[in-house]
Amino acid sequence: MTTAALDARPARTPAVRLSQRIKDPALLLLPAVGFLAFIYLLPLIDLSRISVSGPTWSVYFERVFSVPLYWESLLRTMQISFTVACLCLLLGYPTALLIHRSRGVAQVLIATAIVLPYFIAILIRTYAWMVLLGRNGPVNKLMTALGVFAEPAQLLFNRGSVLLGMTAVLLPLMVLSIYASVARLDQSLARAAQAAGAGPIAVFWRVLFPLTLPGVGAGFLLVFVTALGFFITPTLLGGPADQMFAMHITQQADFATSEGFLQSLAVVLLVITLAVVGIAGRFLGFEFIWGGGRLSDAAAKPAAGAARRGFASRRSPASAAADAIGWPLLRLAGRLPQSFGTWTVRVMGGVVVAGLILPIVVVMIISFSSATYLTFPPPAISLRWYEKFFSDSNWMAAFWNSLAIAAMSACIAVTLGASAAMGIVRSRIRGKAAIMLLLVSPVIVPPVVLGLSLYTLFLRFDLVGSMWGLAAAHAIGGLPIVVVIVAASLQAVDPRLEQAAAVHGASPVTVFATVTLPAIAPGLAAASFFAFLHSFDELVLSLFLSSAHLKTLPLMLWADINYQLNPVLAVVSTLEVLLVVGGIALARPVLAGSRGVA
Repeated sequence: MTTAALDARPARTPAVRLSQRIKDPALLLLPAVGFLAFIYLLPLIDLSRISVSGPTWSVYFERVFSVPLYWESLLRTMQISFTVACLCLLLGYPTALLIHRSRGVAQVLIATAIVLPYFIAILIRTYAWMVLLGRNGPVNKLMTALGVFAEPAQLLFNRGSVLLGMTAVLLPLMVLSIYASVARLDQSLARAAQAAGAGPIAVFWRVLFPLTLPGVGAGFLLVFVTALGFFITPTLLGGPADQMFAMHITQQADFATSEGFLQSLAVVLLVITLAVVGIAGRFLGFEFIWGGGRLSDAAAKPAAGAARRGFASRRSPASAAADAIGWPLLRLAGRLPQSFGTWTVRVMGGVVVAGLILPIVVVMIISFSSATYLTFPPPAISLRWYEKFFSDSNWMAAFWNSLAIAAMSACIAVTLGASAAMGIVRSRIRGKAAIMLLLVSPVIVPPVVLGLSLYTLFLRFDLVGSMWGLAAAHAIGGLPIVVVIVAASLQAVDPRLEQAAAVHGASPVTVFATVTLPAIAPGLAAASFFAFLHSFDELVLSLFLSSAHLKTLPLMLWADINYQLNPVLAVVSTLEVLLVVGGIALARPVLAGSRGVA
């Protein structure tokens, strides 16, 4: 290189560097990060500020932990959440195995039966259990007909109905987490164990279960953390002795004099949630929140190696402990026939599928009832409640409001989320895991905490009761959905195709429009639908941020469920189920092809 060329090179460097910065995909992260910083992080910080604004910073927190009502409620919340997580694990593991071992059409049907309820609003699924367990519901009628009950029993408004309802709502989350680990297993390990003389139960205890522990841990923690902030299900299915901590936040929100103390309740719940997630992330990696591949892959490799070493040498401390605890039980269980495990998986998996699908089917049938009250089976088939729904101006106004807000929210979430996904996948920015954690963190914040924090911000900007305000608030939860789905779609696109187009002179916009966008279009469509559905179903944020002049469909459902139960609610539930079924059918190729964010 000549001296003249060397002298000329520094003069071009600033322009080249500026051009490279402008083309850097990391810049695509800025809109989503800025949006979340203003409408998500800032309100949470302000919430914390108000909670310590008393005469002393700890005065409100001292009241939370000194008043038995709140302290006992907090302990009850953690106890119920832990119990629900255990029940989901007990029922979810065999269900995940059932999906894995099924083939063809049977596997598709079972997986659909698990996935479908996951996307149906919690309010509707809880309402389905109210119908199923009601005095005129099918459970009471069946038990009375069999002679188990002399007369219809009170199956609602107790701890059992709360645990049942919450388990049914959160069970799909556990099944999907475990199935993700089971589907990645190397089947040769199980065959090697069987060839070495291990029975089916020994293979499960020594090979299958250890290798799926990452999925078990992720599912357990996700269920536990989500249950901590539950509000809808315990309110509708529980009694006075079943109040959970989030319910006190909504109750205190009705009192103007509770400012400060109300925020301290929310901060306590938020801190506990973040502490659980932080401890879990320390051991499992924070990828468990968004179902990232690193969690399972990183954990599966050491587990697989341990499994191989376990058959070669059983003298390691971990193996010796497993031998001391597990082998006496395995010898006892080894006397059971081989078909015992197979039928256990089939029966428990069948119970789970029935428990998830039957309540929804019952509600759909009731929507065609001619009766003026909830009863099953219906005395006659009629369309009277569909006519009432479509002719009622209040219901239709709420429906169109929800439709408009969901469309606006989906546009916001897709625009910001797709841009952020491009920045995450295509850039070489440092700290991708931390940025991804910020983008998906809204899914772990209890909705009542987020709703309360947003209320203060929206009051300042006169956004309470506005469509755009609700749409922006709903987009906070829709954005993580879009990021995860679009990022998974982008990973399936060969970056060399984009590089080839750029080498031939195409601008970044042209590369995206002609190469990237067509490749990720199915994922983008699926993300748009689920962001739309998330907003359409959103209740808790709407409770805090709506007004008397702006009612959404979930708010109308909530009001009617609390004050009157009639088949109009079943009509609304049926229409949403049909919407979800149609959306999942369109998104199935994307969901089947996605393996999470690596």
